[in-house]
Amino acid sequence: MRKAVFFDIDGTIWDEKQQMPDSTRKAFKKMKERGHYLFISSGRTRVFIPDKALMPLGFDGILAGCGTYGEFQGEVKFYHRIPLEEIQRVNDFLRALGAAYILEGRYFLYLDEERFPKDSSFPQEMKQEMGDRMIRVTGNEERLEVSKFCVNYLEDATKQKELECVLEPDYAVIHRGGNFMEIVPRGFHKATGIQEICRLLGIAHENTYSFGDSTNDLDMLEYTAHSVAMGDGMQQAKDAAEYVTAPLWEDGIYLACQHYGLI
Repeated sequence: MRKAVFFDIDGTIWDEKQQMPDSTRKAFKKMKERGHYLFISSGRTRVFIPDKALMPLGFDGILAGCGTYGEFQGEVKFYHRIPLEEIQRVNDFLRALGAAYILEGRYFLYLDEERFPKDSSFPQEMKQEMGDRMIRVTGNEERLEVSKFCVNYLEDATKQKELECVLEPDYAVIHRGGNFMEIVPRGFHKATGIQEICRLLGIAHENTYSFGDSTNDLDMLEYTAHSVAMGDGMQQAKDAAEYVTAPLWEDGIYLACQHYGLI
């Protein structure tokens, strides 16, 4: 029976240096040989997913932007864009709050380097990785194409509470540790993306599997029929998953695939 297996990227299939164990590659190859569907299911928006590094591993489709975008075999199946007037409102609010943030879309990432602390290497790292696909927020306010956004730095806890108070009626605020918050329109998350792609492809729920490591994976881990948290992932992910595997570099993906008979 063909299964559909959904993988988070960062901290799940590769580490902070975008490196993965050979055993993970081997697991993907074996699953493809058995005819299973493989999907990326990431908080990254589509522009931020490195096709050259990931797609040759055998992925059939991509769910990006925490469920706001879905494609199968290169064909876009759905996409939610935050209305321009709404993201302009959000942008004005984040500026007034003094936040360091990145707006994320299908085609571009938007970031103003000067909003980040001087000792932060994040803007330069993003610029090196994204090249001309990362552009400034300032000067592009009339053509922002955004499906989600992240706040990377806020000065104090009071401002974090203000952010939550203003945004939470319309957005889910996902705390990823420290000052880092991932913010997604309400009604969208990794589980809704999985549900929609499975509906379109006729994949039965009992044939769904997910792998994750962080708080933005919780909906996915709770939704799929079977779910795996990485052994070196966040405790919240471990609590939400059906099965906790070994850490990434201790062959966690491969061992979990063996556990479930996927390979």
